Amino acid sequence: MDVSPLTLNRISVYLRCLRRLHEDGVSRISSQQLANKFHLSATQIRKDLTQLGGSGIRGVGYEVQPLIRRLTGALGLDQKHSLAVVGMGAMGSAFTRHIGFNHGSFQVAAGFDHDAAKIGQKVGDIVVKPTSAIGVVIPQLDIKIGIIAVPREAAQDLADRLVAAGTRSILNFAPVRLENSNGVHIRNVDVRIYLEELVFYLGADER
Repeated sequence: MDVSPLTLNRISVYLRCLRRLHEDGVSRISSQQLANKFHLSATQIRKDLTQLGGSGIRGVGYEVQPLIRRLTGALGLDQKHSLAVVGMGAMGSAFTRHIGFNHGSFQVAAGFDHDAAKIGQKVGDIVVKPTSAIGVVIPQLDIKIGIIAVPREAAQDLADRLVAAGTRSILNFAPVRLENSNGVHIRNVDVRIYLEELVFYLGADER
């Protein structure tokens, strides 16, 4: 299925909204009601859901629980996904303990660091291993998703090690854009970029 990254982002938002509705006991909702409640676009919702085979009934809307199952399957969230966190500083440790990375479809299964003082320490439910063990642990635990939270100068080397060990997707929080190779999916997240964007708008509001 050929779905753009922007569409996938929106589908994740719809799924989060639908889960909230289900928790509130809502069994059926129209695209317009969904849009009004969560400040979304009804037209875009219908277009995206149709692309994934989620068709509603005119005048009736969508059944919430079946649609949740449909979107969960489309995103691959009906399976368990093991994660590896590389870099067990403040950010990496926070990811390892975070409920979002240890609930439902996701589970942090391994953590790595090069600092001898951190190796062997327990963070959340995992024991930190040396980065030299990446090549052994990643295939052993069949980990396909890596999270990188290390200084810029170490990021590319560690990403290459993850890929060589069998990781197929990387979420990168190091302040550098990683080179993509071997068809690996990489998402570079630089929080500073968003902060600089917000600062620009602050200045624009004052001008």
